[in-house]
Amino acid sequence: MQYSKAILVVSFGTSVNETREKTIDRIEADIKNAFPEYAVYRAWTSGRIIRKLRQRDGVHIDTVTEAMERMLADGVTEVIVQPTHVIGGIENDRMTEDALVFQDRFMSIRFGRPLLSGEEDSDRVIRAVMEEYKELPSSDTLVLMGHGTPHQVNEVYAALDGRFKAMGYANVFLGTVEASPSLDMLLSSVRAYKAGRVTLAPFMVVAGDHALNDMSGDDGESWKSRFEAEGFTVRCVLRGLGEYESIRRLYVKHIQDTVG
Repeated sequence: MQYSKAILVVSFGTSVNETREKTIDRIEADIKNAFPEYAVYRAWTSGRIIRKLRQRDGVHIDTVTEAMERMLADGVTEVIVQPTHVIGGIENDRMTEDALVFQDRFMSIRFGRPLLSGEEDSDRVIRAVMEEYKELPSSDTLVLMGHGTPHQVNEVYAALDGRFKAMGYANVFLGTVEASPSLDMLLSSVRAYKAGRVTLAPFMVVAGDHALNDMSGDDGESWKSRFEAEGFTVRCVLRGLGEYESIRRLYVKHIQDTVG
């Protein structure tokens, strides 16, 4: 079937095939089901992961540039670019720049929003996360690991942590691997809360290398090890945000908002 309209789903990517199948693949499938009149294409922004999959598995994943070229060759004239990025940081800016190089070669290129793009999105995401952890006792804490970025948009994480508290979830703490709020800040906050048990979970679309190693690994500097060193009983949940049906619906909604 020849499509004139397409949705390019852009993800950072992951080298962990098991989590990709549960997250990125599911997001793309839900988008395809919601928009059957559109062809759905994939692109990843991590060159490191793209190279790793090519060398390890012999699998080729398009960059944004390659996907745009592929759509042109396939006769696509109208494109919606939908990121699965959590926030609109460096990867999202680069994605936008790479796609807009082609703006004169398509009739239209439109962009859907990243997951967290305003207060309404934040509240929806919080409700989605807490539905997954509705059995969590108030004496326990849920500590979420975000990625973090040197981009100024990183302030979204601290704002969302505060929003959890404002919505009544005083036992939920959100931090990042690579920016602020840091692990040291989280340890201090959880100590002050006097938690019984700590549940660690990724606040990332995929439960990939960061979740497997930085969060739940046995290395002495992993989040699990650091919390255990503080005397906490720790449970790790390796479930990416892309596994939550309500999160996937939010990506679909962002495309619907773009379609108009």
